[in-house]
Amino acid sequence: MFKYIILFLLVLVFVPTVRRFLFWLIVGNQMVKEQKRQARKEKQESRREGDVKVDYIPDNGKNNGYKGGQYVDYEEVKD
Repeated sequence: MFKYIILFLLVLVFVPTVRRFLFWLIVGNQMVKEQKRQARKEKQESRREGDVKVDYIPDNGKNNGYKGGQYVDYEEVKD
């Protein structure tokens, strides 16, 4: 039994195709699914440059009690 375990570990370490297959079997398939999902999501959200997307519009934007700001004096600074 111990010989088979050692043999399996040697094959796993020294044969790159076996390592690649096992990695794909364990991790790769899930990564491919996640990449496809992200690509689909990105494609749906893609916009042309310069387009504006507004996520939030306040309910009462016109009459919310804001009457403007205060006037602040300023002085020009010359070098």
